[in-house]
Amino acid sequence: MSDQISFETSDFASNPEPRCPCILLLDVSGSMSGQPISELNAGLSVFKDELAADSLAMKRVEVALVTFGPVRVEAPFQPAATFYPPTLSAQGDTPMGEAIRQAIQLVDNRKQEYRANGISYYRPWIFLITDGGPTDEWKSAASAVHEGEVAKKFAFFAVGVKGANMETLSQISSRTPMSLDGLKFRELFTWLSSSLQRVSQSTPGTEVKLDAPTGWASV
Repeated sequence: MSDQISFETSDFASNPEPRCPCILLLDVSGSMSGQPISELNAGLSVFKDELAADSLAMKRVEVALVTFGPVRVEAPFQPAATFYPPTLSAQGDTPMGEAIRQAIQLVDNRKQEYRANGISYYRPWIFLITDGGPTDEWKSAASAVHEGEVAKKFAFFAVGVKGANMETLSQISSRTPMSLDGLKFRELFTWLSSSLQRVSQSTPGTEVKLDAPTGWASV
């Protein structure tokens, strides 16, 4: 852990740019097996490549990756420049409530690290993708999402793949959940990368108008 802390401190010293943190909260439960998980992995590669094409985003965007089915921190917060998505496999059920609580805790911890090192930051994003509904207790997680949104602690987005319980997602997310058109994960991650790039080019604390989720969201 001390090595991790010293690395982060030196990273903040060499790169004092404001940080734009984003947690990818990805459902890898058994129902995602086959083509869905394959397309999700392809989408993550697109996400990495799109960010890599933007030199400012590479300095400012930080990515963390949490999967659920079971809940696992696949990648802690790290600069986009060093983020290499793992190859995900599908297994297990859908402990969405625990995963959301884990993501919120990671965001809180990361903001403490920014403040301790004098680093300014944009409002963190928590980006949930699921093809099902929670198999664990989720109402406390929904309350934490709504409280965090009101306090502007983070921005929470939810995307439902075919089979997702959109009614439950609408209770969890303050924003209207979006539905993925088929398995257009690549188009989704292109939009996400573009949105994060746009945010990272702004001044922390200002509202940024995002492009409509065209090309991947079904209406």
